[in-house]
Amino acid sequence: MKHLLPSSKTNAVLTRRLLLGATAAFALLGALASTDLAVAQAAKETLIVAGPRTPESLDQEYPPTEAVHEMRRNVYERLLAYEMKPGEDGILYEDFSKITGALAEKWEVAPDFKSITFHLRPGVVSGAGNPLTADDVMWSFERGWNLKSNFHWYMTQILKIEDFAAAFQKVDDMTVKVTIPNPSPLLEKLWINSDIGMLDSKAMKEKITADDPWGSRFLASNSASFGPYVVTKYAPGQEVVYQANEKYYRGAPKLKRIIFREMPTAANRVAALQGGAVDVAEYLSPRELAQLEKVPGIQVKKVFGNYIHRVEMQNQMKPFDDPRVRQAMNYLVPRDDISKAVYFGTARPTKSPISEIYPAFTDEYFTYTTDIEKAKALLAEAGMPEGFETELGYRTGDQLEEEIAVILQSAFAKAGVKVKLSKLPASTLVERYTKGEIPMYFFRDMAIVPDAAYVANLWLNSNSLIDYSRFKSEEVDGLINSALTGTDEAKRIADMKRVQQITVENAPWVFLFNPGYQLAMRENVKGYSWYTPNGNAWYDFSKE
Repeated sequence: MKHLLPSSKTNAVLTRRLLLGATAAFALLGALASTDLAVAQAAKETLIVAGPRTPESLDQEYPPTEAVHEMRRNVYERLLAYEMKPGEDGILYEDFSKITGALAEKWEVAPDFKSITFHLRPGVVSGAGNPLTADDVMWSFERGWNLKSNFHWYMTQILKIEDFAAAFQKVDDMTVKVTIPNPSPLLEKLWINSDIGMLDSKAMKEKITADDPWGSRFLASNSASFGPYVVTKYAPGQEVVYQANEKYYRGAPKLKRIIFREMPTAANRVAALQGGAVDVAEYLSPRELAQLEKVPGIQVKKVFGNYIHRVEMQNQMKPFDDPRVRQAMNYLVPRDDISKAVYFGTARPTKSPISEIYPAFTDEYFTYTTDIEKAKALLAEAGMPEGFETELGYRTGDQLEEEIAVILQSAFAKAGVKVKLSKLPASTLVERYTKGEIPMYFFRDMAIVPDAAYVANLWLNSNSLIDYSRFKSEEVDGLINSALTGTDEAKRIADMKRVQQITVENAPWVFLFNPGYQLAMRENVKGYSWYTPNGNAWYDFSKE
């Protein structure tokens, strides 16, 4: 058989084909590598969060809830802020002694504490690309005032403003002034609240209509502010997507996209975190957190924070209209048992109506230990030696409250107090206690201004909208009102200690625990920080 050898021309054709094939292969490999890098970078810049519920609204005038507070921290930008400082645990905390500028670059408080002037920071751009001016601030003020919700409450109840035109003034294109009728020691601190964010008025005016002059329908499901993120998707009950404002004045966020997914069942959030489907899981139970701490690749951050979890009693409903009965209930609480069985050491007993981390806090008046005989003696003095029957309400789906309720039911029974436990939908429970129709109910809240008079005014002033326990003390009301307008800090502290003494002695609540705030995350998530509203600030976070 004759073997044919390829000619030189044939060799050249084959060589070219081989070279072209190799080039194409290298190009494909390069494209795949580039795609892999892009995917890896996108994953590094995206944070997936699982929480119990999406925000009920994106409007800062909506009544604050835990989910709404967190949204505001990431979408709305305020005029002022606290500087941040690292704690011994490596977590960043607000430094309540150092206020810094946010949207306001500079500001001056008048010597008589009756006015504050804000000089806006040049170069601030909203998520829609519009520059910040005094018109945005004035429009935000006007909207808040006219909607008579959160902003209006701060201005009228805390700063005692009665006349909008007299209080709010545009000085020039980058300067605004707020003048109040009485001195206020909170004149600076109040503008740090994420409830008082500034809106992009140019973007908003494109959305308003004759029947919706303040754009409430638009802001219920959209954002228009100067914060680090804008909301690009809002699907209530399912998902919220936050996109980075690349022109944010503090610098573009490291995380470009936050995907918040609603997972009402805590067990599902735990499973999603363990399986790597999410990076962060919010509001897990102490038992779940204790288990997750042992799982490789997962970290749990814990702060004591400013929450106060308590059982409120209707102080104007028998038998809780008698302070001796309320005191007896406090002597029956097995705090050590609850701490170990429910909180796994993540909580601290509450010994004052004022948060432990706030100035003027004192626990020197708290005398309630577990003392069944003392409780029985107090009930006998109140004319109920055999005890009484009552009802305790808690939220459906709140495993922690249910566990505490069962322990309290057993503990109260030791003094003859028979408690019916009522598991109620949150909306039903809120309706019943706001109307004063349930004798006892669980209540968890935090006061986001680090000032004892602010906290006391919120929960203990009989004129407060959220004094749901109907506690009333003429002396307490007077001391609070004086501290809201007084600028002598030593007197304010003394007065607030007296408020704590009266409150603890009169026991309007069953004092329970500060449950703290905990967050479970994948090990590669960094930058956790804590703020008074207990919502996470995604701007501080990053992924490795």
